[in-house]
Amino acid sequence: MKKYLFAAGLVSLMSTTAMAETIGVSMARFDDNFLTVLRNGMVKQAEGMTDVTLQVEDATDDVAKQLDQINNFIASGVDAIVVNPVDTSATQAMSDAAAAANIPLVYVNRQPINVDTLPDNQAFVASNEVDSGTLETLEVCRLLVAEGKTDAHIYVMMGQLSNQAAVQRTADIHDVMASGNCGATLNIIDEQTANWSRDEAQNLMTNWLSTNTPFDAVIANNDEMALGAIQAMKAAGIDMATVIVGGVDATQDALVAMQAGDLDATVFQDAAGQGAGALDAALKLAKGEAVDQKVYIPFLLVTPDNVAEFLARN
Repeated sequence: MKKYLFAAGLVSLMSTTAMAETIGVSMARFDDNFLTVLRNGMVKQAEGMTDVTLQVEDATDDVAKQLDQINNFIASGVDAIVVNPVDTSATQAMSDAAAAANIPLVYVNRQPINVDTLPDNQAFVASNEVDSGTLETLEVCRLLVAEGKTDAHIYVMMGQLSNQAAVQRTADIHDVMASGNCGATLNIIDEQTANWSRDEAQNLMTNWLSTNTPFDAVIANNDEMALGAIQAMKAAGIDMATVIVGGVDATQDALVAMQAGDLDATVFQDAAGQGAGALDAALKLAKGEAVDQKVYIPFLLVTPDNVAEFLARN
């Protein structure tokens, strides 16, 4: 009989099998809606297994703490490690530590800076961020053109600047603008980070609104920030039908906001699929099996026309 222990950031899936594989998992943070779905995806994947023990730790957005967790996993003799990095520019030290101990390591969701030089027993499971911001921005462009706003003014909300996904999604916006594929001219009024946070995004949007600068759209690197922007606009009495808002992740809250007519576009990132895929790769590497070093799970555009399909998945 399996038992689930939830205490002090620890999730342990126990089995009666003597030769159980032990997988250490370090998540950047627990208090994030998307990462919670990802973490649960790993736990659910392990539910059907009789030989897996998961030890899941919360790095609380602290790079040093996360590296300590990796070193502790190594010292305890885990069979493999899964890491959702706090800072994607600080992953080389984690790879080096795991490689020195000959313990397989899989990065999930956030692309490590050393993704192209990973050792043979390390891998990366995520979705290709070039697609995320591109799908989002092209949909915002389409909506602007449909409304006759071919010379539009926009605000851009970025995630944590130390995070590869935030950097790439923001680059995607600029790439679409430069490509000529938008159909509209996008004029960025301001571009600032809200660190993936709904609360920070609400404060940032409130500050932007205080300038009384006319704008047509808000493009956010994730749904949490898009929702924070929406909260600020609604608090200021803005009719959401007059503003286009885009996000990324297709979280449950975002899909509900889309059904309500507040959010116009998001991009489904399969958090549960990434979690399950990362665990599968870690288990294969622990058994000495070969895996692709880059495993990409496709992004999918979500609009009011197909939102019901994605709500049904959750």
